[in-house]
Amino acid sequence: MTTATFGERLAATTDRYGHLCVGIDPHTYLLERWNLPISAVGAHEFGLRIIDELKGRVGIVKPQVAFYERFGANGYKVLEDVFEAARAAGLLVIADVKRGDVGSTLEAYSEAWLTPGMPLEADAMTLNPYQGFDTLAHPLEMAEEHNKGLFVLAATSNPESASVQTARRVRGSQEGRSVAGGIAARAVLWNRDRFAGRTKGSVGVVIGATVDLELLDIDVEDLATEPDTPILAPGFGHQGAAFEDVRRIFGSSAENVIVTSSRSLLENGLEGLGGAIDSQVKVLREAYK
Repeated sequence: MTTATFGERLAATTDRYGHLCVGIDPHTYLLERWNLPISAVGAHEFGLRIIDELKGRVGIVKPQVAFYERFGANGYKVLEDVFEAARAAGLLVIADVKRGDVGSTLEAYSEAWLTPGMPLEADAMTLNPYQGFDTLAHPLEMAEEHNKGLFVLAATSNPESASVQTARRVRGSQEGRSVAGGIAARAVLWNRDRFAGRTKGSVGVVIGATVDLELLDIDVEDLATEPDTPILAPGFGHQGAAFEDVRRIFGSSAENVIVTSSRSLLENGLEGLGGAIDSQVKVLREAYK
């Protein structure tokens, strides 16, 4: 097992390859565009071809598990192969599973995705904290034990989330932080408690690039206070946020952002994927100068 924390490995990866993270999401229409069957076989070929194109270009991948689950047991076997190929290529693997539950159920989820040597072992996983941040106690402890990472949903980019994530807790006559702001603050506090003295923590937050950070009461300055809190940021490309605006959107926390992109790259097909990745990496490097 590696002795470097996930935060340290993430920092080394972004220093070397930049901030781009490619989502390996075998949508039906993408499989069709790639002339692959709508099956576990097609998803397998899709994932391995993408990883071959990413070698030496990008440092992070984020497979969306739902697109593999739909193919049943064969889909999970494909996912295991994709994870193994990604690790062999030196990529950090974020399992986009968005698990959330209580007690032993969430414990089992975290064991599946965070335990070294398990078939679905990843470097990090996404979690849904909307049954209460304290329900995440076991995955938080497991991630620390095994030097894994967690990304906790705070402010997602889908418009349906706004009514819940902007809701504010009221204590007596005082209005408190928004739900999203409170979740982000808990992640910051965990990193300060467990990763004091390090540059970057291993517990990150998911914050969509298209959300209104002020409305959601998310303090980017707080996220950028050492140890920095990583930000997994969907919403770039296909969902509307411009890659060159990463600093404008996230301010002082921009250095902590993992810029995720899937469809806007994969729609180019295998023949155009390498060029699209190189172009995107170049845009981001310019944005971070």
